[in-house]
Amino acid sequence: MPSAAAHRLPQDPSARTPASAPRRRTRVLAPAEVRWAATALVLFLIVLPMRLTGAPTWVSAPLFGLVYLTGGWEPGWAGLKALRGKVLDVDLLMIVAALGAAAIGQITDGALLIVIFATSGALEALATARTQDAVRGLLDLAPATATRLADDGSETTVESAALAVGDIILVRPGERVGADGRVLDGASDVDRATITGEPFPAAKHVGDEVFAGTLNGSGVLRMKVERDPSDSVIARIVTMVEEASETKAPTQLFIEKVEQRYSLGMVAATLAVFLVPVACGAELAGSLLRAMTFMIVASPCAVVLATMPPLLSAIATAGRHGVLVKSAVVMERLGQVDTVALDKTGTLTEGTPRLTVIRPLAGSGLDQEALLRLAAAAEHPSEHPLGRAVVDAARERRLEAPTVRDFTATPGVGVTATLDGATITVGAPARLPTALGDADAAAHAARTVDELEGSGHTAVLVQRDGVPVGVLGIADRLRPDATATITALGHLTGANPMLLTGDNPTTAARLAAEVGITDVRAGLMPQEKVTAVRNAQEAGRKVLVVGDGVNDAPALAAAHTGIAMGRAGSDLALETADAVIVRDELAAVPTVVALSRRARRLVVQNLVIAATFISGLTVWDLAGHLPLPLGVLGHEGSTVIVGLNGLRLLRDAAWHRAHAPSRHTQHGAHMSSLVG
Repeated sequence: MPSAAAHRLPQDPSARTPASAPRRRTRVLAPAEVRWAATALVLFLIVLPMRLTGAPTWVSAPLFGLVYLTGGWEPGWAGLKALRGKVLDVDLLMIVAALGAAAIGQITDGALLIVIFATSGALEALATARTQDAVRGLLDLAPATATRLADDGSETTVESAALAVGDIILVRPGERVGADGRVLDGASDVDRATITGEPFPAAKHVGDEVFAGTLNGSGVLRMKVERDPSDSVIARIVTMVEEASETKAPTQLFIEKVEQRYSLGMVAATLAVFLVPVACGAELAGSLLRAMTFMIVASPCAVVLATMPPLLSAIATAGRHGVLVKSAVVMERLGQVDTVALDKTGTLTEGTPRLTVIRPLAGSGLDQEALLRLAAAAEHPSEHPLGRAVVDAARERRLEAPTVRDFTATPGVGVTATLDGATITVGAPARLPTALGDADAAAHAARTVDELEGSGHTAVLVQRDGVPVGVLGIADRLRPDATATITALGHLTGANPMLLTGDNPTTAARLAAEVGITDVRAGLMPQEKVTAVRNAQEAGRKVLVVGDGVNDAPALAAAHTGIAMGRAGSDLALETADAVIVRDELAAVPTVVALSRRARRLVVQNLVIAATFISGLTVWDLAGHLPLPLGVLGHEGSTVIVGLNGLRLLRDAAWHRAHAPSRHTQHGAHMSSLVG
């Protein structure tokens, strides 16, 4: 376990992924949509108190006009452009509804619709810009420059983009690798979390492949470039994210799809209500009044509010409980998922190496505490993640590690130090020679190593003067709520979740068995995760992907819906995902899915209420004589009813009810374990 004195590897879980890479974030007010929506909102907040306190119309009307103008001109213009393509867009429909409300004196209601619609568009524009920022920022993981070696051994600093296949480059300790290539000379431990999501650095020796953007440990590597920088794994991840985002079918809220046809029918029906009686000799004024009443009672205000309040309330409630859902469309889509695919490291697990097994060997004369104290003393100067796990375990047990002398670290092998005249070696079992004449100790150590590695642990051998004295098992610890979450997701979707990981098959299978996952796909590169997701979706499944790393971003973008774990999530994963678990509570995943389904049920209820009011009022207007004030009252009454019904999800009780299945599942699993 080599020391990386030139570059301390982060120990905090939040720093496990390359979230510290340089970022180029779009400022909040940079998109024009955000500036116009903010202006409309400020003006509305100024004029609303004036309206409520009975200010003169000549004072409030101009301000309301500015609200309509600043918040409505962009969606209105977008709607007109869509109309040129023979599509009656929801943008134009909303503007017409707002203007219709203003025309009958409901100027405040119309302004509120304008502000809500403009704000929704602004949030979407900002989210799109931030995603593009994160995709561009991913390229910063690969260093801007690299050290190229000439045939005579001289060094030249060149731009990484200028490297060509066949070039020889030098990667020093703590540097990021500049290109995909193969090791010609040297050895080191390389952190590949950006590519595979593996929690532990991988030992690299002559002949091994190394990827651009990965982080070198304490060794020096001489590499031969095997891919053009534009075709590196990192560059291909960028391309996959961009392609997945562009080819992902554009989605609408369910009601927006209905509105496309409803609005055309409403316009045609309004014209018919006016023109047919006139053509039959009816009075012009009466026909116009009837047509206006029809337009008002048939307008989609209640239908629009049937959808947005439940979804926005669910978004607000989820946000208060640590889940950021980026749009109403996402909240609606979350309730549609029927298959869940999860990453392993940092998602089902904590993403940090932990010492979990301490095995002193027979004849060593050591107990667990003595063995741990010995290993921690040797590892104390090391900065390797596995060495830090040993030292942290000793610190948690309040064991004081004695001071050692003559500390050395060999990349890919381990560390050696002198303690009380004895040589202590801690490192990879396969690479540590054992003293001659200790065949029994070596055989016992080998059996223990095989047992730990067979159970998914990373085995670390401890030797004293070349004689094995103990074996340590290090693993990425499972999240406490992982098993209950997997069970709850299975109940919600009716299908067992699948595990998609870049980690080795043995470790993945052990963890999957522990949490109850039967569909395990291990050793996957980012493009293979995307393939697995797309294959499921081509089979008619709506896949929810839960991940946290750069290597998960293409799958998050390609999935029907993507959720990122917030605390340890990479910038690219957080921006690409449709929702973010801010507090890193895995149990929030099934809860937010259940909350989305409750919101969808409320939407259906509201649509039934709105349809009942609209159909009743329109039949009254067409078959009899519906007074205009009564039509306005019925229209506004239906709007208020569906709005209040949707706001029910603002209460904390809504989240707790959605979370209840997870609690019941966890309780059931606990009772089963007691019975067993």
